Amino acid sequence: MPTNVLIAYGTTNGSTAEIAETIAEVLRKEGLTVEALPAGSVRSVAAYDAVVVGGGLYAGHWHKDARRFVRRHRKDLAGRPLWFFSSGPLDPSASERDIPPVPGVKRAMARLDVREHVTFGGCLREGAKGWVARMILRNGRGGDFRDFERIEAWAVRIAREQALV
Repeated sequence: MPTNVLIAYGTTNGSTAEIAETIAEVLRKEGLTVEALPAGSVRSVAAYDAVVVGGGLYAGHWHKDARRFVRRHRKDLAGRPLWFFSSGPLDPSASERDIPPVPGVKRAMARLDVREHVTFGGCLREGAKGWVARMILRNGRGGDFRDFERIEAWAVRIAREQALV
């Protein structure tokens, strides 16, 4: 029977959602049943055997929807295989070295026995919502720094680890 995996994500401009969908596609190819949903829309995690939670990084904090998801479902998450990812650096640093989780994510990881956290590069395109995003773009610091090969490789590791459970 295939493992049922939830990927819950918090995103403002959609780039973290695209990472979540990429992870979902890989997990499906590896034989898992997967749903990728905005974190704010998930009412229960009871139907899932494993959970991946991702959030965009904004001013050193995980996206509010990802933070709220983890708080709201912490009791149910504690009993499941759980992975976290962040997206955010608007430079190639996330592909060049491991970037540790921001403090709030690190605390949640310790409380919930998260198997792994990874930070992927972010993406900020013209037309992004929010004044901070517009300022970053105005200063020429936007762009797409997501490394989809790295994202896909991480998803394969999750699938293989989940197969051993």
